[in-house]
Amino acid sequence: MHWSQETAEQKLAALKMEDMPIICIAPEKVKLSPDWFTRYKNLCRQFMESLTDSTEEIAFMNLSQDEFMGLITGKRMPANLSIRFRIPLVFGGGLELDNMFMCSTFPHSHRLDRFIIEQYGNEKIWLPNPVKKIYVPAHTASGGDGGNATADRLSQLAAQLAAERGME
Repeated sequence: MHWSQETAEQKLAALKMEDMPIICIAPEKVKLSPDWFTRYKNLCRQFMESLTDSTEEIAFMNLSQDEFMGLITGKRMPANLSIRFRIPLVFGGGLELDNMFMCSTFPHSHRLDRFIIEQYGNEKIWLPNPVKKIYVPAHTASGGDGGNATADRLSQLAAQLAAERGME
């Protein structure tokens, strides 16, 4: 059975992720190279280091300063965060930074797994494809008129780290 875009969007809405953009692909069965996991781990570190431009989204993840610094320096992934592929490797996706995004493991990554698994066997499948590197649901990302001190603090830390690395 092939889902329509409307069906896929309804399924995501039922999972409380109605703001998640999706793409339709024809999955290709791909055999992974023996060194895929080593390359994946290196790519995850690079992805985490690339998040210095995503401090606004990271601020909504309620990380401590130590967790934030561990994340953007590529040293450690905070608990309850997952790096996902936009197009999974087994469906023909590449080991590339542009093919990755991050979200909360629970509930978002678990819900996305369910969404993809329900389409198993379809000739075409719908996959999550958030606009930014980090998926934060719209209902979580809205702030009040007073600003966000955490976002300001994390932006300052990221700017300082970028300056130290010569990435201004």
